[in-house]
This record gives sequence, structure tokens and C-alpha cells, in this order.
Amino acid sequence: MSTEIKALEPTAVWKNFAELNAVPRASKKEERVIAFMKAFGERLSLETKVDKVGNVIIRKPATKGKEDRPTVILQSHLDMVHQKNKETIFDFDTEGIRMLIEDDWVRANGTTLGADNGLGVAAIMGILESTDIPHGPLEALFTIDEETGMTGALGLEGGLLEGRLLLNLDTEDDRELTIGCAGGIDVTARGHYKQEKRPDGHLSFELTLKGLKGGHSGVEIHLGLANANKLMNRVLYALDKQLAIRINMIDGGGLRNAIPRESTAHFSITGEHETDLKSAVENLASNLKQEYASTDPGLDLQLKAIEDFDFVLPTQTQFSILRAIYACPSGIYRMSPEVKDLVQTSNNLARVLVKDGKLEVLNLTRGSVESEKLDEANAIAATFELIGAQIEFGGSYPGWAPNPKSRLTETMVNIYRERYDSEPHVNACHAGLECGILSTNYPGMEMISFGPNILGAHSPDERAQISSVKKFWGFLLETLDRL
Repeated sequence: MSTEIKALEPTAVWKNFAELNAVPRASKKEERVIAFMKAFGERLSLETKVDKVGNVIIRKPATKGKEDRPTVILQSHLDMVHQKNKETIFDFDTEGIRMLIEDDWVRANGTTLGADNGLGVAAIMGILESTDIPHGPLEALFTIDEETGMTGALGLEGGLLEGRLLLNLDTEDDRELTIGCAGGIDVTARGHYKQEKRPDGHLSFELTLKGLKGGHSGVEIHLGLANANKLMNRVLYALDKQLAIRINMIDGGGLRNAIPRESTAHFSITGEHETDLKSAVENLASNLKQEYASTDPGLDLQLKAIEDFDFVLPTQTQFSILRAIYACPSGIYRMSPEVKDLVQTSNNLARVLVKDGKLEVLNLTRGSVESEKLDEANAIAATFELIGAQIEFGGSYPGWAPNPKSRLTETMVNIYRERYDSEPHVNACHAGLECGILSTNYPGMEMISFGPNILGAHSPDERAQISSVKKFWGFLLETLDRL
């Protein structure tokens, strides 16, 4: 299928995307893609540098007649979110992404596609290797680890870049020109408990919740998608209240920036309540399917008997954990009172692991107002401190304050109007873009983010629209010609 992908228009983008997707590039495992990009720049005989944290900078001189234009920075991140469906057999460390074409869309076979932000990277590669695209002086900045901490942007030193105009190619709606974004902070709760022997006469069961859509915990947090960790906890809480179950383990979710799609729990119950258990699970499943019929039609809650396990949580520990997770905020915390339809602050309850005497809960709290972001983080911390958990804050990064009056914004709005005879949606987004971080070491730099239509980012449903990539490419080339 790689050959068919490379033949799509514009070939300058899709060819490079296919070659990039053959390189494993998980966040914090970018060694191979850094080497790939360094070799790409050197093969073109362009000035190429890898900074101390792994960001790759490639410079290309202006085309003839545009030497006096301002230097433009083209920026995208090299890493991608690695997620797959539970039944998909795939090794992200060794395999390239298996891509498919379905009508006007490109997707992957059971995994994330890497269009976020691989299409931005591929577009920049297409411009760097071109011989007929007019542009002023260019600096291509390929950052690392955007998805799990933005450490590439955080580690980029001031003074390395010369340009004062930056085009970030990491937006996922081709009608949007993004001029601001949310900051974020990781909130982690950890604890320990002493296990108890499973009571005699108990039967053991596995409860599995799957089939949820998942998605980007920033730009899709407003869609009301089901969170597997919250729903599993809701079910376990109800079963405990009704039938006094004894939990052995809970394992749900994964990456902080992905809305969790799956969760599994093991528990035991007295044999006399087996029939009541099955009935209760059926009722709970029916309620959840009805509530999430529009957003998560594939929701599937299954119960099955399993071999007996040895240990369960102490009753008081189980009581406390279930209630803390129930109380933990997840989803929208506050909408912006100034910007219509903008989520101002939110939290994603991304990972819950209760197993072998250990508790771990991972959250990603986002906010475009720093003080409110920290307020929600403190609310989450307080919830788990009440049950004796230890709290760790990490990975904090700032938001990006919008400047709708910048020359760059006005120029690109005018180009969009002329090309498409319509108004672009100039907005701020609830995702973490690197622009906010980059502006700390490069104050006064004018920045804007845009890109092609990408749906389902951070989930195996991720897909990129072929016709939209063509639109994005044309818009990018005209912007470079006019700046």
C-alpha cells in the first residue's frame, strides 16, 4: 500500500509521509527518526544541525528573487502517539505504519496513523527538497517529544533560530488558523496498599470495557466521548454497593494525551450472587450504551468467569479508591467566557492501574489560563491526597496568548479569503501546541498554526483527508510566496 500512498496528490507530501511512516517514532524513542531527518537534510546538501536535546534544524536559502524576504520558520514535531486496538498485532518499536486508502481518507490498519504531526513534517520535507517552489529564506524546525512533555520545545535554546515568523503545521482542521493554545500539566497520584487473601467461597470474574472511540484529550475533550476509566469505575462502584465485590485489579487507559478507550478489572463475589451479578452488569451495560449511543456506538461491556486469583484489595482501600476516582474531575472544567466555544480548562483521567499492592493514576490537565489550570490540578491532587496517595506535578508547559492583530495573521486571513472565497476560523485551541513554549525563548516572534483535516488523532481511528491535504499544501505554498 505504500506505493499507492506515494502516488497520491500532492506527491511531494504523500511520498515523504510514506517514507517517514516507515520509521518507528514514538515519543521519547525518536533516535531513528532524528537520524532519518538529519540524513535527509545532509542528502540535500542543506545546513543541518541536531541540538543538544534532539531537535533537528535544517536551513534552506531563498529562491532567486526572494533573498530580501524575512526568514520563515516551518515547524512540526517528529514524534507520534502509539496506540493500537487490543486485538491488533503490531510492534511499534520495529514496524512501519500499515496504511490504507478508503475513499477520500488515509488511515492505518488498527493503529494510529501518525498524520499528527507527520503530514506537517512531510510538507516541510517536500518544500526543502523542491527546486521549483518560490520562497524566502527558510528554517525548518523538527522538534521531538511533543506528545508526552514537549521537551524538545522546552529544550530549544534561544539564539538558534534567526526567523521571526513561524508557521506551525500541527492543526487538524483546514478551515482553522490557530493563534493561541492551552498549556498543560501532568498530575500523577501514587499509593501502596497491603493485599488480603481472596475470601473463601468467592468466584472470580473479569469485566472488560472496550469499543470506545477515544481520541485527542485536548481538541476532542468537548465532544462528550466516553472515558473508559470513569465508566469502569462507575460500574465497579455500583457492583460494590449492590453486591459487595472484592477487587483484585483495575487496568485502564494509557497515554495522558489520549482519551482512554479500554479498561479491564478482576474481582470476586460470593457464589450465591452470581446470577445477581450477571443481571446487574447487563443493566449497567444497557444504561451506558443508551447514554453513549451517539458518541461511542461501539461501547462493549463484557463479563466472564476466570481462574481464581489469590489476593484482593482491603475493603477500606477499595472503598477509598473507588470514591476518589469517582470524584476526580474529567472532561470540561470551564468554558472560556471570552472566546466562543473554546474549552478553557479540562482534565483527562488517562490511566488507572490498581494492581499488586500499588495504585497509579495519571491525569493531563489543560488550561489557557495558567492560574485556573493549576486550580484544577490542585483539586485533583486534593482528591487523592484525601486517601493518602502521593501527588506529583510534572511536565508543565505554558499556553500561547492569541494576537489576532499580528501582520502574519492578517496576511494569512487575506490569502485564505482570496483562495477560497470564505472566512477562515481564526481561533485558539484547547490542545498543547509548541508555540507557547517557543515564545518564551523567542519573545515577539509572530506565529500561526494550520494544517489539513485529521480526525481521531491519538486513536486507532485516526485518518487524514486526501483532498484536504491538497488544499493545505496549496495554501502553504501561496503563504510562502507572499510572506
